[in-house]
Amino acid sequence: MYFEQFYLTCLAHASYMIGSGGEAAVVDPQRDVDIYLKAAAEQNLKIRHIFETHLHADFVSGHKELAARTGAKIYIGAQANAGFPHLPLTDGVEVKMGAVRIRALETPGHTPESVCLVITDEEKSPESKAQPCAVLTGDTLFIGDVGRPDLSTTHTPRELAGLLYDSLHEKLLALPDAVKVYPAHGAGSLCGRAMRAERSSTIGTERLTNYALQIASREEFITQLTANLPSRPDYFLEDAEINRSGAATLTELPPLPALSPAEVQALLQQNAHLNVNVLDVRPGDEFAAGHVPGSINIALSGQFASWAGGILGIHSKPVLIGESDAQIEEARMRLARVGIEELRGYLAGGIAAWRKARLPVLKTAQISPQELNQKLREGSLRAADVLDVRREGEWQAGHIAEVQCRALDTFPHGLPAIDRSRPVAIHCKSGYRSMIACSLLERAGHRNVLNVAGGFDAWHAAELPEVAEQLAKA
Repeated sequence: MYFEQFYLTCLAHASYMIGSGGEAAVVDPQRDVDIYLKAAAEQNLKIRHIFETHLHADFVSGHKELAARTGAKIYIGAQANAGFPHLPLTDGVEVKMGAVRIRALETPGHTPESVCLVITDEEKSPESKAQPCAVLTGDTLFIGDVGRPDLSTTHTPRELAGLLYDSLHEKLLALPDAVKVYPAHGAGSLCGRAMRAERSSTIGTERLTNYALQIASREEFITQLTANLPSRPDYFLEDAEINRSGAATLTELPPLPALSPAEVQALLQQNAHLNVNVLDVRPGDEFAAGHVPGSINIALSGQFASWAGGILGIHSKPVLIGESDAQIEEARMRLARVGIEELRGYLAGGIAAWRKARLPVLKTAQISPQELNQKLREGSLRAADVLDVRREGEWQAGHIAEVQCRALDTFPHGLPAIDRSRPVAIHCKSGYRSMIACSLLERAGHRNVLNVAGGFDAWHAAELPEVAEQLAKA
């Protein structure tokens, strides 16, 4: 059996290819599908089957294009009501390729149509053909977590959480402990809350270490799974609907217009009625050193596509600013992966051309954790002047005493109420999210914004004072 995991860090998304007997199956493909075609050619395999474990909400899937380019059949849960040609998956449906059997388990909970795929390699253990070796769990079971139950328009979170408990305990935990677990997402994805960094696990390991599998009763599981859910990006439901009908192919994107500095400035001046988003994809330090006033920084170095979808929305039509043509092309592809396809163009020549045109440049001040600590001690900054934009779980594990926490995920629904007459120092874990937050506040007119370089990781490494929520409550 050939088995490969393709991990897309930008979306914390894992897809898979399984092959045997000259045939291959792709599971949960990303939107740009050339990587699967290349891998199949290298392994002398023909892609004959495409599986979707559910209607993905955090990215646009490439199942329809991959099927068009290979002639493969698409399989998806029977409850998906998919609008493209497909074979519905119900409990026990099997697909055989050479020595490999792929068996479907209906595992509703994250979504009503969720399925898991049990893999058996008969060549590896012919004496025990019934023993599976792996299970692809989609967003039902993660490494250290389980799928969030609030992404359906037909079921309440409590209904889905109850279904999820049943799916986990009656189906997945019925598998042997040695079965390897391969989920569709990893740490950082908003499809769960507490995923670990590993890319795979086993049923036995998750049985012992996954917090959600330690919850004793179904009712307590429902209560915990529906409490304090992370903010759901608005684009999630839209992407799920795109995947229900099948996305258009990306083989022929129209040329991206090159805009002069004057044209970009004119668009920004019309922002009141056009709602123009200028997206600067350079690293945060470069953005801080000088950027177009009103631009938003989401650097390519992090989970760019997820943050762009969540902050901008898939109908945002941004203007891109990068430092090279290659960076612009990469940004464009990564935006398309979450459904942001229509772009106004890009700033020709980047920030250098903007400066050459003698147009205004804004800078974002940065301070070290040591400088922040000193300002707090001397009183030039108050705890109320510090904004932590990490998620609640991160904040509970450790934070600067008395600072306010407002997760970046919530910014699209309204920026934090901040006294514009006071400076505000913003930090996250490492500095990536805080620079996004700084740019959003600057865009809204704040002019005394400080980015804490290195974030809370650097604060912790410097052994500066911190408090954990458990201790704070004691």
